Amino acid sequence: MPETLGFIGLGNMGEPIAANLLRAGYNLRIFNRTAPKAARLVEQGATLAARSSEVASAGGIVLTMLADDRAVEEVCLGTPSFVEKLGAGGIHVSCSTISPVTSRRLADHHAEHDVRYVASPVFGRPDAAAAKRLWVSTSGPAAAKERVRPLLNAIGQGIFDFGEDAGAANVAKLCGNFLVASSIETLGEMFVLAEKNGVSRKAVAEMIAKLSPLHGGYANQIADRKFEPAGFRLVLGLKDINLIAQVAEASGTPMPLASLLHNRWVSAVAKGRGDLDWSAVALNSAEDAGLNQN
Repeated sequence: MPETLGFIGLGNMGEPIAANLLRAGYNLRIFNRTAPKAARLVEQGATLAARSSEVASAGGIVLTMLADDRAVEEVCLGTPSFVEKLGAGGIHVSCSTISPVTSRRLADHHAEHDVRYVASPVFGRPDAAAAKRLWVSTSGPAAAKERVRPLLNAIGQGIFDFGEDAGAANVAKLCGNFLVASSIETLGEMFVLAEKNGVSRKAVAEMIAKLSPLHGGYANQIADRKFEPAGFRLVLGLKDINLIAQVAEASGTPMPLASLLHNRWVSAVAKGRGDLDWSAVALNSAEDAGLNQN
């Protein structure tokens, strides 16, 4: 009989991830604060729970895909919580990008209930999630990671294992997001340089896509100034940059570029762009250069 998994958080990333688990043959008991967002998954066979604590089965597995540390803590530390219902032998797979400090704290809390915590933040946007093309960075107890490996294979194209420290996968995910955010800032400045010197943004984007396929998607998005619908909201990008700064400060790691990115993202949010795709931060560079935003 197929295993029944719990799943909490059905936003832009959570819904396609959950849908892939259904397609892989798992039964799902799901919860989302906004119940209508669960409708399509219910039509596909998932069972909607009335409370987050009700998604868990004793000794089972629950996955969460939530926006930030507070949201994850809310469902884990509340009374009652799904962690208490999981109990001995249960596993919580956290796919959210959160602080490594929070992950370590949650791992300790879970251990009090004999539940294993596996950090598994993912790289990829909603279209990659739908296509089962995510990359997963994971850390936590070896036996728990082995048990959930088939689940992670069902939602992505590969897994990076960073050992048993609950926070290690989150540090790795923040490193990756730092690279992407830095690239977005660089692309924004680069397109302004081209445009100010009479060279087409689109032509440069086509060149970049061939020279560096990793940057091709964002290059085209910025060149076309297509920031809606948001694959990853700019305000959540600011959350991640703040987390990077916190980890850097706590570990005595100078990151001058992270300070610049923080200011750029704060500026973009202050201008009302928080719900646009985080690549919209590139508009700052165009404005600084006096370019029309249309």
